[in-house]
Amino acid sequence: MSVQQMLQAIRPFAADRHFNVREYAWVDVRKTIVQNLPESIAILSVWATDGDENIRRFASEVTRPRGVWCEHIEILKQNPELGLPILEPLKSDTSRYVQNSVGNWLNDASKTRPEFVRELCKHWEKESDTKETQYIIKRALRTIVK
Repeated sequence: MSVQQMLQAIRPFAADRHFNVREYAWVDVRKTIVQNLPESIAILSVWATDGDENIRRFASEVTRPRGVWCEHIEILKQNPELGLPILEPLKSDTSRYVQNSVGNWLNDASKTRPEFVRELCKHWEKESDTKETQYIIKRALRTIVK
């Protein structure tokens, strides 16, 4: 099964109304996502613009550099800029559920690349003057600002 086919097959579970179903969905495909990261990011960057907040959150959550219940994604820990095609469309997402994921994604990245996260947050602050972006930035910087 190709990455495209796999993601299409998992999509109904990524959009499921039950939290556990959504969580198992991203945990289940994460390893394949990592093994096919450039193609996966290209597909998931489209998901990041979906009308369903669960699909948008899936795009962010499945690529978090330091996943909570799974292996870390070393390449994203060292090169978080690779995730920007997913994160940029979400920088002022109206869903708190998505905002939390994006903030957590960047907080993960801040543990190995704090300057990258600081600079991105400064850029987003200038580019997107919304309460949603401010919330994401605060969450993203929480480890750095302690």
